Amino acid sequence: MKLETERLILKEINESYTEDILKIRSNPYINQFVKRNSPRNNYEALEFILHVKNKMQQGEMIFWGISHKDQRNLIGTICLWNFSEDRKTSEIGYELLPDYHKKGIMSEALTAVLQFGFDQLNLQTLLAFTNLLNKDSQSLLLKHHFSLEEGRKDENNAENIIFSLNRPKTD
Repeated sequence: MKLETERLILKEINESYTEDILKIRSNPYINQFVKRNSPRNNYEALEFILHVKNKMQQGEMIFWGISHKDQRNLIGTICLWNFSEDRKTSEIGYELLPDYHKKGIMSEALTAVLQFGFDQLNLQTLLAFTNLLNKDSQSLLLKHHFSLEEGRKDENNAENIIFSLNRPKTD
């Protein structure tokens, strides 16, 4: 389930990425925008990886680690998850270490995952939940033609706003 772009490899994660996942998911800058229990140590990061692998085996999630083609270390993650029962809608989630912000990396990864979701999975709609203070994430979504779902609320996090993108029409 590997995707490649000009600069990046999006790949399945495994136990060998425990330290990278700990670094990403415990990053204070990222976590100011995300409501979650962040791993505090390698053991908790490993538990997360095993959870992701289980969800992937059950078909409930597709999760990629993001790395530069010439490096092994992960610099971020991106996933499709929370599929609708008819598998026509999915939520997309992503995170990137702050040192790599403003370099087009997440835009490049998002383009590949959008194409995969629409072309390979035949999704009709993608949803993105982002913190109302996370202007970089909102800009990324708008750049990729997501629309703000005015008035729609995230039942699990009142600080989130919701964006959606429908499958592009083909002529």
